[in-house]
Amino acid sequence: MESQGCCSNFFQRSKPYMAMISLQFGYAGMNIITKVSLNRGMSHYVLVVYRHAFATVAIAPFALILERKVRPKITFPIFMQIFALALLGPVIDQNFYYAGLKFTSPTFSCAMSNMLPAMTFVMAVLCRMEKVDIKKVRCQAKVVGTIVTVAGAMLMTLYKGPIVEMVWSKYVHPRQSYVTNTTATSDKDWFKGSIFLIIATLAWASLFILQAITMRKYSAQLSLTALICFVGTLQSIAVTFVMEHSSHVWAIGWDMNLLAAAYAGIVSSSIAYYVQGLVMQKRGPVFVTAFSPLMMIIVAIMGSLILAEKIYFGGVLGAILIVAGLYSVLWGKYKEHKEKQALEAIPEAVKEGVEEHPPVINDIESIDIELEKAKANNKLCSSIDAATVTIAVPIPEPPMKANGRM
Repeated sequence: MESQGCCSNFFQRSKPYMAMISLQFGYAGMNIITKVSLNRGMSHYVLVVYRHAFATVAIAPFALILERKVRPKITFPIFMQIFALALLGPVIDQNFYYAGLKFTSPTFSCAMSNMLPAMTFVMAVLCRMEKVDIKKVRCQAKVVGTIVTVAGAMLMTLYKGPIVEMVWSKYVHPRQSYVTNTTATSDKDWFKGSIFLIIATLAWASLFILQAITMRKYSAQLSLTALICFVGTLQSIAVTFVMEHSSHVWAIGWDMNLLAAAYAGIVSSSIAYYVQGLVMQKRGPVFVTAFSPLMMIIVAIMGSLILAEKIYFGGVLGAILIVAGLYSVLWGKYKEHKEKQALEAIPEAVKEGVEEHPPVINDIESIDIELEKAKANNKLCSSIDAATVTIAVPIPEPPMKANGRM
């Protein structure tokens, strides 16, 4: 029985970690499939529309059935927050990310996205969702881990070094259409793609912060995810009509374009938004974003296998720094979570007792301070002692005087 209890407790504690690691594999697959689709000429504006249309269809039935009794009412402030979430996520983040992915490569895009933990941590501190006490070790671990993670991502980007030959590299022969456009566009618009990716990462960090705030008032995760995807679909349609003037861009068949839209919509939007919301309620937005560096490592391996991307020595060193920074941030979040659990475990009666004692303690401390001041003056101390003896011990009158008065 004890072993079963230990296993169940371990499973409960590991749920957030397993959920976020699984999401990184889902995001990595999305990057590879989407890159192939973009190389074949699909418009990223249309891809965003189809992606969130699939996401809405996939998650809306579950939201309608499972949360029909617990769904809060949508007020105007909540609707505006949902509108802003759809604008930050489906429209700004994903359109700029796909544009950056088209101009660069999947590994580079994931490396630039590793600024997400740092941006989210800074924004959470500014919004007072994270408290930084630099004297505490756990806060130092989060700050240092964030800096090391970003440094590792920048090292991957700026320093290439010699090519690292993988075991499978000699046996991989990808189709030419998958790689040709990547090399051409990366030499021409690499800087433009980098700027797009930075804007996308900033919008993504803002999405996490606003989603955490919205879920305090609108706690139905499935319904919130469905609404974000639906409103994001409508917004993306409006943006596509403005940016794309040809009707041929909407054409889609039973090919890689359909797979990219369906996979991104079901896995990377509907499931990802829902799982992130659940984990965010328990651990906060910084914990969710701290796993994003793992996606880059997975994409680097998958990209070398499928797209024949070259892995450089600088990328390996950057990946090591990223993993070290990731564990530092997670260690700090783990210690913070344990402290919160310890505080919540204190009974209310004990809390009330602790709150009632400080005034008594303060009175005792004030008395001690007054006595110390009195003892500092010897004359005052002696006069106080004499007066105390005179008042405390009265001298009785002799019996003779008492009889004479009678």
